[in-house]
Amino acid sequence: MNELPEDVMMLFSFINMKLRDEFSSLDELCGAMNVDRQFIEDKLKTAGFEYNEQQNKFW
Repeated sequence: MNELPEDVMMLFSFINMKLRDEFSSLDELCGAMNVDRQFIEDKLKTAGFEYNEQQNKFW
């Protein structure tokens, strides 16, 4: 598994960068990086971020 940043703000930035530059969806990112989508969504939700599928980013 790829290393994800532990800090929630760094994770937010990292995931959005990957979504913008490399992946067309959160599911595609999770599959390629072998990470659990629910884990990412839950962790980012602790800081108030939610995934928007139409914009393909957390905000």
